Amino acid sequence: MTFNQLIEHRITCPYCSECFTVLIDGSEPQQEYVEDCHVCCQPMVLSVGLADDGVLLGLQLRREND
Repeated sequence: MTFNQLIEHRITCPYCSECFTVLIDGSEPQQEYVEDCHVCCQPMVLSVGLADDGVLLGLQLRREND
């Protein structure tokens, strides 16, 4: 089953250590995408895993060049 919802999740930037909320697309069970930090504008890679019911199973965050 696929859900077309946005999931809010708080993350901490691996560059500046500021916390903020990102929106995760609930329609894709496995995703990897680049999002810029809302504070320092550095690129972060988010790897997301969702269960079939749209529950967030895991989120890994790293610097783009790591």
